[in-house]
Amino acid sequence: MDLIQSYTADDDDHHISDHSSPDSSPPRLIIPKSSAPKVDDTMLSLTVADAITNKTLTKPLDPTQHVVDFNPTYDQLWAPIQGPSHPYAKDGLAQGMRNHKLGFVENASIEPFVFDEQYNTFYKYGYAADPSASAGFNYVGDLDNLQRNDAVSVYNIPQSEQKRRKIEKKREALERNEDGGEDEVEVDKEEVENPATDTWLSKNRKSPWAGKKEGLQEELSEEQKKYAEEYAKKKGEERDGKEKGEVVTDKSTFHGKEEKDYQGRSWIAPPKDAKAANDHCYIPKRLVHTWSGHTKGVSAIRFFPKYGHLILSAGMDCKVKIWDVCNSGKCMRTYMGHSKAVRDISFCNDGTKFLTAGYDKNIKYWDTETGQVISTFSTGKIPYVVKLNPDDDKQNILLAGMSDKKIVQWDVNTGQITQEYDQHLGAVNTITFVDNNRRFVTSSDDKSLRVWEFGIPVVIKYISEPHMHSMPAISLHPNGNWLAAQSLDNQILIYSTRERFQLNKKKRFAGHIVAGYACQVNFSPDGRFVMSGDGEGKCWFWDWKSCKVFRTLKCHNGVCIGAEWHPLEQSKVATCGWDGLIKYWNFNHWRQKQLKKGKP
Repeated sequence: MDLIQSYTADDDDHHISDHSSPDSSPPRLIIPKSSAPKVDDTMLSLTVADAITNKTLTKPLDPTQHVVDFNPTYDQLWAPIQGPSHPYAKDGLAQGMRNHKLGFVENASIEPFVFDEQYNTFYKYGYAADPSASAGFNYVGDLDNLQRNDAVSVYNIPQSEQKRRKIEKKREALERNEDGGEDEVEVDKEEVENPATDTWLSKNRKSPWAGKKEGLQEELSEEQKKYAEEYAKKKGEERDGKEKGEVVTDKSTFHGKEEKDYQGRSWIAPPKDAKAANDHCYIPKRLVHTWSGHTKGVSAIRFFPKYGHLILSAGMDCKVKIWDVCNSGKCMRTYMGHSKAVRDISFCNDGTKFLTAGYDKNIKYWDTETGQVISTFSTGKIPYVVKLNPDDDKQNILLAGMSDKKIVQWDVNTGQITQEYDQHLGAVNTITFVDNNRRFVTSSDDKSLRVWEFGIPVVIKYISEPHMHSMPAISLHPNGNWLAAQSLDNQILIYSTRERFQLNKKKRFAGHIVAGYACQVNFSPDGRFVMSGDGEGKCWFWDWKSCKVFRTLKCHNGVCIGAEWHPLEQSKVATCGWDGLIKYWNFNHWRQKQLKKGKP
């Protein structure tokens, strides 16, 4: 019992006092207990964390830190901050600091006139007003020069004073030169080295900036005068040639026996036994005759209108020849009037006159019988195609497609240009009259077709598609309803001559190779066949209805550039090529008689 009481007393003493006896037992750990109910403080901690996070997100980023441990917002990235640059801006400026598309621009504290004045004053005198000074009376630069000039600016000096100073400087310079240059040492070194000063100019008379150039020759020697006259004459001739075309003496040679027969008829008169019409055509297949008189390639051939008893040829040897087809088969006359290759030829309606277009930039109008040049036309550009208006009452109107993208219309009687059709974007290659000669179609190197009303320089129809190629040759069908265009993608396209000028997609003639050559396309007089030369020397014949290849003839060595069907004979075709030959082809007469009798 005594032991229990003593233990209790010791326990009470422990609570009351911190001192304990060394002999007593070790102290007990007493854990306090709370009688309050347990509370979940998770939400409280989350609320505090959100507050800290929001505070962090609204705070601008420090541009010096390299790691961001949260996802910043757009506003936070582009928030304006103090400092020269922003690490997240492309040009170093935050969006909030911008007032211009190139960055931040401060308001100018100096007027443009004042800035120009101080800028020019500094470069002339070496001093200028200090822009940072509040009152504007402080200066920067050469202060000694400032005192010497009494702080004047370039705009403050009156004009009379400037003139007076220049006169004084010139007088001083002349005095120094008269003294023998002893005082030249006193001249300011800066003025001597500055090209803008009069002192520098006076010492550098031979410079490009000098007011006068010394040592110019006053008179030319005799040799120099002669050379100058020859040079000016040569330039004048070149200029005249470019403007009008080369001048060549026109001459013609008759090769026949006599120009008129015993009855007084001209050699160009048609034979009396000519057929009235060509009713049915056949494809030729054998060579009848060859004309060889041109020394270079033949570029075009044309039969005499309506009768075809003569054939006209244009050569690259600068000559035009006319050949007899019906009788002797010889060359009847040679026309020489061009200095370069002849590009195109065209008869008038009755054949008594014809046109030639050459690369010498001249268009000549010839008399077929006498070989005289009636008139010459030129614009200084190369004519690629020439044609007279097919109407009998408009045979005095000449149209020419030129290399400068124009179609020029002349009056043959007066020699004046009456109209210009200027809409093409390339050289004009063909002119084809349609719709009873009220309209005409032109093709060009710009890969388009344009339809014009005759006499009105406005395009009424423009045909241009991405798939189209240039069309250097076009022919009209005998019924007048279709156009056959030689396309440089090795095919012949058919266009309607009605109001809409649409492409006939069902008719397409192909198989030949004409890419790069202006091979002529043509029809048989009855309209049953289409024919064309090609780049391999062949002449191709297609059936108009089926569009199938009917026959091919190997005609020339080289390019077969032209092919013409005889206007009256049923089965005769003439071809020309760059081998300088003109060939005449015919159908087998025995076979023709058999077909007429109905035998297979």
